Amino acid sequence: MALDQSFVGRAYPPTAPYEVGREKIREFAEAVGDTNPAYTDPEAAKALGHSDVIAPPTFVFAITFKAAGQVIEDPQLGLDYSRVVHGDQKFTYKRPVRAGDRLSVTSTIEAVKSMAGNDILDIRGDVHDESGEHVVTAWTKLVARAAEEA
Repeated sequence: MALDQSFVGRAYPPTAPYEVGREKIREFAEAVGDTNPAYTDPEAAKALGHSDVIAPPTFVFAITFKAAGQVIEDPQLGLDYSRVVHGDQKFTYKRPVRAGDRLSVTSTIEAVKSMAGNDILDIRGDVHDESGEHVVTAWTKLVARAAEEA
């Protein structure tokens, strides 16, 4: 069953703030194999003009994907998550994510398409810090594969 096109433009409430910690940044950088010292050494980050360590660019995926759960779990949308694969991801930054940031995400459905029986859902996550400053926007494309014929 195709997803309802009327959901395009629907925005969900901002998430509770997520506090970005140095250790989480270090663990993430280590997990993705990025040895940039700005991710682990506060002095190296300060030498580059940052107030504290910064996060690798894809760090916010964990925050924005969790926020997209509001969309995924919306019973009115009717998305069958058991058939979903991650189709694409992109980010546009206003500034780097820093240790100590308290970030909230507002998820909005940007597009709903059907192609060859598959539903394609584009979700935009706008990330703001505690003062309301826009930090980054993340786009997530989810593909709900067509049900297989019996």
